[in-house]
Amino acid sequence: MKRFHVHVHVGDLDSSVRFYSALFGEQPAVLKTDYAKWMLEDPRVNFAITLGAARPAIDHLGFQLESDADLAVIGKRLIDAGQVVTKQENATCCYAKGNKGWITDPSGVSWEAFHSFGESTVYGNDIAPISAAVAPAKADSHCGPAPVSPSTSACCTSSKAQQ
Repeated sequence: MKRFHVHVHVGDLDSSVRFYSALFGEQPAVLKTDYAKWMLEDPRVNFAITLGAARPAIDHLGFQLESDADLAVIGKRLIDAGQVVTKQENATCCYAKGNKGWITDPSGVSWEAFHSFGESTVYGNDIAPISAAVAPAKADSHCGPAPVSPSTSACCTSSKAQQ
């Protein structure tokens, strides 16, 4: 059996277990006082790399979905997990066009849920901050969450970005 493995260090196990259980729609398969593990059958993995970061790091995690209906299901899970979802419609990012939602989990990790419906000849050039405290990055240099400071991130947007 092959699975993509992602391991994230968290600051608060209980709130993180609640968040991820709501996001994944199931409880952990293993739960200890300092560890939790979900053995998910769905989703499959989309793994991407990008040049140009100041230092190597996980940029963000996410789900690529097959429809806007699937996007709505994940959006509801994120809201149920107590997160504010930044929605994007007709966004251009990572050489694709699509609808998205962005959140930050309880430990500050950026998550993206998206449904792509077309290709783009550009990587992406619209960026807006997730929070007003975040300064936007250069519009031609990044798409998706970009570390702006150790505790904040920015994401790309379209003209219909909402919080």
